[in-house]
Amino acid sequence: MVELGALPTVLALFLGLVLAFLVKFFFSRAHTNLPHGKMGWPLLGETLAYLKPHKSDSIGIFLQEHCSRYGKVFKSHLFGHRTIVSCDHELNMFILQNEEKLFQSSYPQALHGILGRNSLILVSGDVHKKLRSLALGMIGGTKSTVNFLPSIESLSISMMESWKGCKEVVFCKEAKRFTFNLMMKQSLSIGPDEAVTAQILEDFHTFMKGFVSLPIYIPGTSYHKAVKARERITSTVKGIIEGRRKENRLQNGDFLDVILSKENLTDEERVSLILDLLLGGHETTATLMALLIYFLAHSPQALQQLREEHLAIRKNKNDGELLSWEDYKQMNFTLNVIYEGLRCGNVVKFVHRKSLEDIRFKEYLIPAGWKVLPVFTAVHHDPCLHENPWDFNPWRWDDQATNKKVSFFGGGQRLCPGADLAKLETAFFLHHLVLNYRWKIKGDNFPLAYPYVEFHKELAIEIEPIHKTLEQKC
Repeated sequence: MVELGALPTVLALFLGLVLAFLVKFFFSRAHTNLPHGKMGWPLLGETLAYLKPHKSDSIGIFLQEHCSRYGKVFKSHLFGHRTIVSCDHELNMFILQNEEKLFQSSYPQALHGILGRNSLILVSGDVHKKLRSLALGMIGGTKSTVNFLPSIESLSISMMESWKGCKEVVFCKEAKRFTFNLMMKQSLSIGPDEAVTAQILEDFHTFMKGFVSLPIYIPGTSYHKAVKARERITSTVKGIIEGRRKENRLQNGDFLDVILSKENLTDEERVSLILDLLLGGHETTATLMALLIYFLAHSPQALQQLREEHLAIRKNKNDGELLSWEDYKQMNFTLNVIYEGLRCGNVVKFVHRKSLEDIRFKEYLIPAGWKVLPVFTAVHHDPCLHENPWDFNPWRWDDQATNKKVSFFGGGQRLCPGADLAKLETAFFLHHLVLNYRWKIKGDNFPLAYPYVEFHKELAIEIEPIHKTLEQKC
């Protein structure tokens, strides 16, 4: 028999077991339609396996194994949160089209320390609408200025000339230098030879390393250096803003002119917009260019057709005559090449969202508050959507339906505001590159997803001039 003094303990134990059963029963019933999957290790979950570097023109072992075992939609525990991972194009589009209705941007807190709380990537709601509208207005307004196209072409020609006599160049460095100089000119009217350009570029390199570092804010760590680099960039841009105000001149036609003309912005928002434009226009466009150089080097037929398209454009122009908007409209195969590079190379692997309420999509339940990761890479390499998806095939874009099977610029309210600008800059750069040089990849060089794309040897290429006038001493 149980002693009387032990009855309260036994009763409490019994009630606890009953309560635990009821909670588990009702929770499991409420979540019977959760996608299959596993949660991995305590705290870490499966984050390390998910972020393991892999070739960017593949989906990686983690997604291969999970999609094979659980399907295109599965649950996991990533970045410290219970997560639904979607490799399904229809669900991805549903997520992107329901921004601020059913889903909301939700990036890891560590990124807030690097990007700043006013970053267009991180803000939501009315603040995001306001800043994105301004970004679109800035880019649209700048494109209409007289010097816009000449500035892109001038830098493209300058880079071709800087390679004269060179047998080898490290293309990733060259591409980043090109896009950064271009964005500094368009954003702040600062030329490539000015000291402040080199200063901000150096800080940007430190800044970028923080994106894949452990979020440990201790002096000497990559994360700490990245946060401090952003503070220095912020201070520099604020100084440029103050200088422009003191001189009372808003006639440069650059992004900063547009920002300073808007009275409903704080200086913190102005600086953050400039940094977002520098980051997006510099890093992602340079990555796209590097991917195209890589894929074209392995696709001589595509390179030949690309060169023929630009030769045809050049034949209709006088010597030294600059490219025009009409010329750009004739670059149909060039755009096919750009789109295919984006599909194969995956500049952006996935984005971070969270569900604002319980959501049912087909047979799946996405619980309120869970993180949701739409994975673009998996869709871009889905054999159900793309024939021979691992092949670089620009001709697949002759079929207009291909446009509906990709999402490399995002979608919905967060569709990349600089998408058209990136395509234009890349097309002009390719025009001068294919008409002036042949190239081949040096050594074993390929793009890796960290998850952001990086060439492990910075894409060193051997170059050969097409015209003898370029054969001068480097």
